[in-house]
Amino acid sequence: MSDLKKSLKIAVIPGDGIGLEVMPYGIKCLEAAAKLYNLDLQFESFDFASCEYYKKHGDMLPKDWKETLSCFDAIYFGAVGLPDVVPDHISLWGSLLQFRRVFDQYINLRPCRLMPGVKCPLANRKPGDIDFWVVRENTEGEYSSIGGRIFEGTDREFVTQETIMTRIGVDRVLKYAFELAKTRPKAHLTSATKSNGISITMPYWDERVKEMQSHYPEVRTDKFHIDILCAHIVQKPDFFDVIVGSNLFGDILSDLGPACTGTIGIAPSGNINPEGKFPSLFEPVHGSAPDIAGKGIANPVGMIWAGQMMLEHFGFKDAAGAMLKAIENVLAAGRSDVITADMGGEGDTASFGNAVEKEILSMKP
Repeated sequence: MSDLKKSLKIAVIPGDGIGLEVMPYGIKCLEAAAKLYNLDLQFESFDFASCEYYKKHGDMLPKDWKETLSCFDAIYFGAVGLPDVVPDHISLWGSLLQFRRVFDQYINLRPCRLMPGVKCPLANRKPGDIDFWVVRENTEGEYSSIGGRIFEGTDREFVTQETIMTRIGVDRVLKYAFELAKTRPKAHLTSATKSNGISITMPYWDERVKEMQSHYPEVRTDKFHIDILCAHIVQKPDFFDVIVGSNLFGDILSDLGPACTGTIGIAPSGNINPEGKFPSLFEPVHGSAPDIAGKGIANPVGMIWAGQMMLEHFGFKDAAGAMLKAIENVLAAGRSDVITADMGGEGDTASFGNAVEKEILSMKP
């Protein structure tokens, strides 16, 4: 944001499954950071964008959802989806994808960072070796809804879905990525492409990267085809700093990156409208996890880290730094009675979330 403000209005949408369980600890940690740095965070909770709401109302969102949420600075989102209750294409397209498109959250931002205390699946890697960002185009590209099927169930069956790339859509995600790279010590940007096989849209993407690069001479820029890029991320993740890709390629890379850091269960994500014309949305990437929902054992770090991303986005660098340091300290301590089973511990959501909150409050501003 261009103008730093000391208060934020935050719409809280816990959603489904473990979203309901981890959200309280995300809020507690945000409130701890706010107390430490004298921020005014105003939370208001909503029950829509959940399958329970769908069961009651026959829709994932109320008619006036846009008007309701537009007055907030940010949306703090838990998870959506209970496929045994509501088909995923209904729950997702009826909620989260609505937010992304209607609120023009055209940036999906995801950190890929090897944290202390987390066992890395890649050999001989330690904290500091893996620390890059994936910037994904979030509203067009390969995930357009333009297409259809005809002659279903016959030999003539025909299926098509269009990739849509607009100059404004491509340029604005590239600009965001270059601006982010410019702030990083490495000042290095990598573009994900496949122009040797996708002969129209991907050469266009490459052209726009080259044009945008001319405005950022201080940023070292390279490009790799998506297949070899995935291999390079596994083989030499320390090479990367900021990676930018289309909706599909960014989607793939933003799961691969956190997986290389040991657990996708603690990864956060931002769906961002950089200009602030609409609220941005911050969420963990772990989903609703129906298999463990209700057991109180979900890892809350992704939810807490998403809150940290939210504070950083709005310019609260010190508070965001304290939250990230607290997460790192609790993970590094590795107490088995604190951390959850997904990370080899015997703790639960409450023990993990409370430990991070306590660590934040123990810090000096």
